[in-house]
Order: sequence, then structure tokens, then C-alpha cells
Amino acid sequence: MTAALALGTYRVRDVAAAARMALSAGTPWIDTAPNYAEGTAQVRLGQVLHEHPGNTGVAAKAGFFTRAQARTALALDVLTEEDAATGHSLAPRFICHQVEEAVAQLGRVDMLFLHNPERAMQGVDRAVLHWRLREAFSVLEGLVQLRRIGGYGVATWSGLREGVFTVPELVALAREAAGSEGHHLTGLQMPVSLIMDAPITQALNGGGPLVQAQDAGMITFGSAPLHGGELLDGMVPELVDLIRPGLTPGAAGLLAAASCPALDVVLTSSSRRDRWDNAAKALAEPLTREHLRRVTDELATG
Repeated sequence: MTAALALGTYRVRDVAAAARMALSAGTPWIDTAPNYAEGTAQVRLGQVLHEHPGNTGVAAKAGFFTRAQARTALALDVLTEEDAATGHSLAPRFICHQVEEAVAQLGRVDMLFLHNPERAMQGVDRAVLHWRLREAFSVLEGLVQLRRIGGYGVATWSGLREGVFTVPELVALAREAAGSEGHHLTGLQMPVSLIMDAPITQALNGGGPLVQAQDAGMITFGSAPLHGGELLDGMVPELVDLIRPGLTPGAAGLLAAASCPALDVVLTSSSRRDRWDNAAKALAEPLTREHLRRVTDELATG
């Protein structure tokens, strides 16, 4: 079974047009953040969601912000000057502020990701960062109880790869925050691609963060499956044919990522219906584990 194809809005130029296309194609999730599209993505996406209500899951983020958003937060006294200078904050009051902004703009937030929380480790050790994560999780648990968000997760770029935290540690922190086993840490987002393929090889071997997260009952999201387009330069015809003859390089790269065991959702920034349909058609028939292993082995030896 392949991961479901969903829309990520990080590199999308026209968020509204992409969202309409993805919704018409039946995407199960749309992922966004307050700093995407120079701070306009959530507003534009919210307008489309209002026009097309449905069951598509809405994932937002807290952590990063634009300069204009920082000025507003400073005026509201929910952001410190120090955090404003770094462009990132996990402070409880600021998380609450960003969640309320997201709910107001999007209409609802089904999943709230802490956005690259490893950024909060600059100048501190692991123990301090884990304390900050537990405090953030406590805030998010409260927001779930207030029905402001449906659940929460961690969207990381390098935190797992660099050992800043592990999935079992995140689950333990969520349990501490909730005061019981009934926590609401329900999502993990991390890069999964043929460039950043460690999660694929780990999952093929029955371990790694994706398997750990899925075993913990979390929804797993793969970001940057084409590595911001960089993968396309390496998708030579021989590699495409090894994945599946006849596919476009983009569809082949997406298929490889989406075939990763224990991956539930793969995010693409495609805003063209023809590319979306090509990818969806490819993903309808996943690569077997043996086939995917041949692909990763070929890349490792090539």
C-alpha cells in the first residue's frame, strides 16, 4: 500500500489554485504553515476551504513566522524580542497565538505540528529542549481539550536524523504532558525521498522513526519527496526505468517515496492537475518491498 497523495503548500506559488485542484482530486490532507508564501498561505487556503467544505484534513504548524507576524506578536506581548530575532519560537503563549491565528484563518486545524523544534536547541542542550517540548505539548494537550485542534505532532527536518530527539522520547514527553497514556501526539512529519532515503532503508529493515511512529498510533507524513526539485536532476532514464518504465521523473520519485513502509501520507507541492493525476496513477500500484530495496541498493552503490 502506498502513502496517500496530499498537498503541501511550502513551495506552491498560487496556494488557492493548488488547493482547489487538490480538493477536486480528493486529497485527504492539506499541509500549511504561517510562514509559507511569505505569510499568505494560511489566509489563501482558508478562503478555499470555506468555499469547498469537506472531510479533507487540515494540518497547520507553529514555530516559524514572518517579520510582519513577529511585529504583530510583539505588539500583543506573546513573543520575546530574543525569539523575534531568531524567527522561531516554542514559547507557550506564542504557540497559543499561532494556533488561534490558524483556526481563524483556516476554519479548523485537524493537526497542529510543532515546526522544526530542533531550531529551539540552538545554544541549549537536549535536556532543555526536551523540557521545552514537554511544555509545548502541555499547551497543545490543553488546546485539544478545548477543541481548538484535533491533535498535534512534530514536523522535523533534521531533529530525528541528528539525534536531537527520538520518536520514543517524543511519545514519553507527550505522556508526561498529558499526565496519562491518553496523549494526543498523533502525527509525525519528516523528509522522505531518494535523496534523504535513510527513513526508507530503516523502514525496509523493520525499524526507524516511521515504524516507531506508526506503532505508536501516529499518522506519518513524508515531506520533500522530490527534495525541492533537486531529485529530478538525478532521475536519469535508467533510474526511472528501474522504478517503473514509462513514468515521468517526478512521478517515479514520488512513487519511490510513497512506497516506503510505514508512511501514511506523502506531501507534494504540485499545483498542476496533469502532474497530480500522473502521480496518483503511479501511486495506485506501489512498489513491493523487494523492488524498493533494489532501488535504494542501486542508489547506494551508484
